[in-house]
Amino acid sequence: MISTNSIQNLSNSPVPKLELNASRQFTAWLFEQHLSLTFSTYQGGKIFFIGLQPSGKLSVFERTFERCMGLHATENTIWLSSLYQMWRLDNILDPGQQQDGYDCLYVPQMSYITGDLDIHDLALNNQQQPIFVNTLFNCLATVSPSHSFQPLWKPPFISRLAAEDRCHLNGMAMVEGKPKYVTAVSQSDVVDGWRDKRTNSGCVIDVETNEIVVTGLSMPHSPRWYQGKLWLLNSGTGELGYGDLQTSTFVPVSFCPGYLRGLAFAGDYAIVGLSKPRDNKTFTGLPLDERLQEKDVAPRCGLIVIDLRTGDCVHSLQIEGVVEELYDVAVIPQRRCPMVIGIKSDEIRRILRITE
Repeated sequence: MISTNSIQNLSNSPVPKLELNASRQFTAWLFEQHLSLTFSTYQGGKIFFIGLQPSGKLSVFERTFERCMGLHATENTIWLSSLYQMWRLDNILDPGQQQDGYDCLYVPQMSYITGDLDIHDLALNNQQQPIFVNTLFNCLATVSPSHSFQPLWKPPFISRLAAEDRCHLNGMAMVEGKPKYVTAVSQSDVVDGWRDKRTNSGCVIDVETNEIVVTGLSMPHSPRWYQGKLWLLNSGTGELGYGDLQTSTFVPVSFCPGYLRGLAFAGDYAIVGLSKPRDNKTFTGLPLDERLQEKDVAPRCGLIVIDLRTGDCVHSLQIEGVVEELYDVAVIPQRRCPMVIGIKSDEIRRILRITE
């Protein structure tokens, strides 16, 4: 564990370097909200936990899960998608109990072998069953005891299930414990067809009615239903906003200097994940490039906290070095300082739980 306001060399190696820098009031905000944060980076194959040490200093804890992406977090359970598995991590500490200063100790308790489905967003339904976006097969799905996945729904413009990532279905918003809205980069029905429609063909689809409820988006991600609104990230323009379901349009609230993925909420605040756009055909040529030039700013990687009442970016955690892309971010309520047992070292062998 390493924890200061500037975190360097988490790999304990001179290269590559990783540095995390929090804005001045970021730790105070964590304390006031009585929460901690977790985020995933598939590029680095890491899940990070951001909290406060008993001294009040920033705590940063990370462990390796290959190509980890989608997150669903509560104070006692985290679901996490990785390269070919879906993991359930359980907190084994009782209320008030601590382990080396940590008040939350997540342990890998169960996993499903899904194969490489390119799983993006995931959540739990009313029956506490994991529902996830199966991006490779352009559908929503759940886990299966005997197969790689059980399909639940596909967009009306997708003619059949095929491992072709036709529309780049990626985000999912739950309403009252059921999947309600999803984001797709396009309405293409051919293999990799979405790559030709990145600028303004993104959409939001109502899962229950099959209707396209928001159009004209650029690489949309991370739809979330919060405080009676459908919030989402228009990643290709670098904007957090919400969908006006009456006019089928996107209403921007705040511009953030990066390619946006990962959205969570706490009170009147949104926590947004920022990435530096990759220098390839998928991430270049988007409206974001022009917006960054207009504002004379370079793209950043990290987390940014936005006050929903004003649209102001009030706090941030900036990441420099080897990690340049994030995927998902989640709030862990009522936990100050979480940690997780990894699967890449012997520590997992020494955690034993016995039923009384």
